[in-house]
Amino acid sequence: MSDDVVPGGLFGKFAADGRTFVGTVHDDSVVELDTDRMSDLFDGSPGRTVRSHNAGAVKVLAPVDRPSKIICIGLNYRSHISEMGWEAPSSPILFTKPPSAIIGQGEDIILPSMSRRVDYEGESATIIGRRASHVSDGSQFIFGYTAFNDVTARDLQKADPDWTRAKGFDTFAPIGPLISTTPPTTVTTRLNGKTVQRSPTSDRVFDDYTLVEYISTIMTLEPGDIIATGTPSGISPMSEGDVVEVELDGVGILSNSVRESGVR
Repeated sequence: MSDDVVPGGLFGKFAADGRTFVGTVHDDSVVELDTDRMSDLFDGSPGRTVRSHNAGAVKVLAPVDRPSKIICIGLNYRSHISEMGWEAPSSPILFTKPPSAIIGQGEDIILPSMSRRVDYEGESATIIGRRASHVSDGSQFIFGYTAFNDVTARDLQKADPDWTRAKGFDTFAPIGPLISTTPPTTVTTRLNGKTVQRSPTSDRVFDDYTLVEYISTIMTLEPGDIIATGTPSGISPMSEGDVVEVELDGVGILSNSVRESGVR
């Protein structure tokens, strides 16, 4: 990583003055880096620029918008496993979401017409920083961590033998607002201001490093790939007009409103 990029910092993708750029966040300021691609940070190439913005004057975008893949983990929090009445898995349960499902801070989650129940699932996600295939130390391949909402059409998940439809609608992968290089310790979800999920990440069956190691034996992880590491107990449906917030310590609050598709 460049000497100009602060280890342990916060990184994001922003828009201001008709431009998009990657920046570092310091208190109430966003300092631009000389790139508009988050992936350029993975090899440490961009340094600081002279531009600085008030944090309130920039639009926060999804920090990673077109990864090669989003891998999600099912039944990874002991509290959620207990809630569902199932047994803890002996190995990680994997499924995927399409990158086209990604939205960022402040964008709307759209309820699809073919579903009657859409749930939030607040999660911590890891962002891969280096190509990983059959690796033995997952800690060396993670760039950072961000908040994620694994939005799920629960009725369709129960109806289909495969979860692709239930998990893959456009807007079903809110992510952000920032990427922290420091691992979070707690994931919290709020629905209309009420806390509905709160759990330490230590409640997971499989931690970040183990997941990277395991997944890399199945598929090559590329820089920018996202691993959403599972949700704690407390999932429930969302409705038109709801606001869902997923908060990770050190990362910030990912906030998205919910609206109907307009076609039912």
